[in-house]
Amino acid sequence: MLNGLSYGLLLFMLSSGLTLIFSMMGVLNFAHASFYMIGAYFGYSLSFIVGFWPALIIAPICTALLGALFEKLCLRQVHKWGHVPELLITFGLSYIVLEMIQLLWGRTAVDFTPPDILKGPFFTIINHVQEGLSLVCGDASSLCNAELSNNQVSCSPFPATRAFVMFIALLMMGSLWLVLTRTRMGLIIQAALTHPEMVEALGHNVPRVFLIVFGLGTGLAGLAGVIGGSTFVTEPAMAATVGSVIFVVVVVGGMGSLAGAFLASILIGVIQTFAVAVDYSILQLISSLGIIITETMRENTMLKLSVSQVAPILPYLLLVLILIFRPKGLLGTREDE
Repeated sequence: MLNGLSYGLLLFMLSSGLTLIFSMMGVLNFAHASFYMIGAYFGYSLSFIVGFWPALIIAPICTALLGALFEKLCLRQVHKWGHVPELLITFGLSYIVLEMIQLLWGRTAVDFTPPDILKGPFFTIINHVQEGLSLVCGDASSLCNAELSNNQVSCSPFPATRAFVMFIALLMMGSLWLVLTRTRMGLIIQAALTHPEMVEALGHNVPRVFLIVFGLGTGLAGLAGVIGGSTFVTEPAMAATVGSVIFVVVVVGGMGSLAGAFLASILIGVIQTFAVAVDYSILQLISSLGIIITETMRENTMLKLSVSQVAPILPYLLLVLILIFRPKGLLGTREDE
């Protein structure tokens, strides 16, 4: 469950920026995962120069500046032509970013390691045969090794990097909520989406507001890239790995809903993690439900697949079900309602 929550919160860090851009600008940014990858590689390079912690701040800022520059020079020029040119130009940007990453950093994964304070377990869950469950902060390997030979305990360490992902994601969610609902800039941003003419009549520069929103959204992706790259792996394929999943999160949660993106991220993260952990075939699951298995079913290759093997397609199955039974998403709204 903890692994599922940490993965889900990482997805939220990614999808929140995409949701923010879409809800405020109506732009579905196909290159959003590419900014996530840019943030990871910026963080990797800067960590050698200034250290990990300054890189955690500088890399998202650099990514946000790149995103703002792209919005001003490219995206703004095609905005007047509608959504299709916007999709095409962001789609083309994702290919350009991929090629640039491979030219500058190579085609293989780079060794982006977290700082020493984040290495090792944050806490360890100890299951003792007689005493039951207990939780020990930090590394409990000495205690576990002492009892392991007697088969008295089983230890489950929770990595500090995953705990850090969860902390930053929750901090980011609270900060976004405060900015959008409790600050003057947040109110201007929300008003510029629905009533841009009125906002402009009040003396606010609407294109500059959109520039800030796009830069903020890509900066959030860059922040997720630094944390996700150091926690998992930093490689040229990392954008393709999460790119399609974050669009599933946005659609399942409801287009433009930050709360929906948070709920969908947690749901998908937990479902995928539990699916990977289940070591049963679909045939075994059907049998456990009391359904009589025929000989034809036993010979079906699809039913012999384990649940962990079909785990990667579960988010897309959830997407199909949502589009059928609740097209507006879990917490999405329609203008005609």
